[in-house]
Amino acid sequence: MIANRRPRPTSYDRELRLWKVGRALTITFAAAVVVAGGIFYGLVYLLDFQEIDTTKKLDAKTLFDLVKLSFGVVAGAGALVALVVAYRRQRVDEAGAHREATRLHTERFSQAVDKLGSDSPAVRLGGVHALAGLADDAPDVNLRQTCIDVLCAYLRLPHTPDPGTAELENHHLYLALREVRHTILRLIGDHYRRPEGTHHSWQGCDLDLTGVTIDGHMDFSDAKFTRGTVTFNGATFSGSMVDFGFATFSDRAVLFADATFSEGCAVSFGDAIISGGGAYFGGATISGGSVYFGDATISDGSVYFGDTTISSGTVDFRDTTISGGTVYFGDTTISGGTVTFDRATISSDGMVTFRDAAISGGTMTFDHATISGGSVYFIRAAISSDTVSFRGATISSGTLDFSSTTGPAPTGLLTAVGSPVPATVILSQAGAPIP
Repeated sequence: MIANRRPRPTSYDRELRLWKVGRALTITFAAAVVVAGGIFYGLVYLLDFQEIDTTKKLDAKTLFDLVKLSFGVVAGAGALVALVVAYRRQRVDEAGAHREATRLHTERFSQAVDKLGSDSPAVRLGGVHALAGLADDAPDVNLRQTCIDVLCAYLRLPHTPDPGTAELENHHLYLALREVRHTILRLIGDHYRRPEGTHHSWQGCDLDLTGVTIDGHMDFSDAKFTRGTVTFNGATFSGSMVDFGFATFSDRAVLFADATFSEGCAVSFGDAIISGGGAYFGGATISGGSVYFGDATISDGSVYFGDTTISSGTVDFRDTTISGGTVYFGDTTISGGTVTFDRATISSDGMVTFRDAAISGGTMTFDHATISGGSVYFIRAAISSDTVSFRGATISSGTLDFSSTTGPAPTGLLTAVGSPVPATVILSQAGAPIP
């Protein structure tokens, strides 16, 4: 799922290709003389001046005016030459300044990386802040991305688990190194929340946190995901809080493929706006904590839980508006915990799909949800007793499809659809039919 990243082009990726000054001046002056002569001849011809000495129309004053006009054109060409020379000098100065800034950046980068590899946690912490500062001051986006890549790579390095207080010295070392890791997590969130294009903003840059253990706080609230790739594939979330509250997704998805969510963690998309891209949880294991989409608006894009195992914890779409977007639980095993769409609104071609899902424990609730123009599909799902509920739901239009689903009727479903059953509500005809 991770796209191959290509270096972003910058204005200094190629050497300046400018003519030499002598050549530029020669060509410019020659062109100016030709243009001036052409203008002079053209004016004489248009005014029908055939002979200078005749008294027909051309007198000395008129001739003098024509000469002044011609040389005015030459003077303008000279000004143009001066402008070309000034432009060339400015470009050369800018290129020199960029090379100097890059050289200084490289020196500081080497020093910061050396600190990050120190045996002392305090020195490592200084290296973290130095790299973050370098990313802020980087002369171009590629150098900024390199600094961010190093910080993410540090988080991907193996680390020794807490030995406990029985080994007090090693326990203190563990806590100090964990503080370094938590500082990186905090700095990434702090910089990613800043609007793209402003100083200290890392929005649009890639974050590769594949396989990282997230046991601290990351705050992406109010961030906009329009460029770049943010990857938590294979990450482990334990005792952590990752907040995407009020974030906007218009073209990119945050990837959580094969991630593990354990007790005490929370990943929140509360009040987020998903109008493209979204969140991908394919193959994830949710064995505790919560994944929260409460009050979010999904108007396009998708939230994907294909091949996910939910054994405890909560996946929460409470009060979510799904209007044109998709929430997909394909081949998902729900054996505990809670998946809730309570008070959600599914309208305007919004879609929630449980395809080949096994719902054998825990609870799945659509209590007081409103289905009006959207669709909810339970296709070839296996539902055990008292696991799915539609208490107080309102189904006014749209589609509710239980094709080939086995198990008893969800609690409150028949009351919600009314009698007779609308044509857009398709009850199961296979296995143990829903009555």
